Amino acid sequence: MAPRAKIPQTPAVRVLHSLGVPFTPHFYEYEERGGAAHAAEVLGLPLHQVVKTVVFEDERGNGVIVLQHGDRDSSAQALARELGVKSLRPCHPDEVTRLTGYRVGGTSPFGIRKGLPVYVEASVLALPEIYLNGGKRGFLMGMAPAALEEFLHARAVRVAISKKLTDKKPSGG
Repeated sequence: MAPRAKIPQTPAVRVLHSLGVPFTPHFYEYEERGGAAHAAEVLGLPLHQVVKTVVFEDERGNGVIVLQHGDRDSSAQALARELGVKSLRPCHPDEVTRLTGYRVGGTSPFGIRKGLPVYVEASVLALPEIYLNGGKRGFLMGMAPAALEEFLHARAVRVAISKKLTDKKPSGG
């Protein structure tokens, strides 16, 4: 077993420490385009509990964050209807960095650069524990999903669609 890595002091980690939110660190070797499936496989975690941070923007360029199960995708059309906007599309990686301060593959919903609204797939909130990005590629944080509502004020939505089994692209983090 590899020695335990030091917890990186990302904006996400600093925010969680300042709020007193408990989390467990989980480190893995990042793989370009491996996404949540790679992280889950390497760490031996259920893919359904590995939560992706996906950044979308509407037709006016306003960003939103969606937290989704690793084995699901989010319907941009359903989310647009839910939010009352004309359309949504996933942000380009450069735009993700500009809006959040994080790189794609290392995007956390905690400690983001701009105050973006956060939405979470409703069934994520029913899980006993979730694993989401800690603000650095190859670093997940295990925590209670209640922290999403309590500290991010994440609003529950139902926008999940089945993920294509051949799709291994990361979509945010």
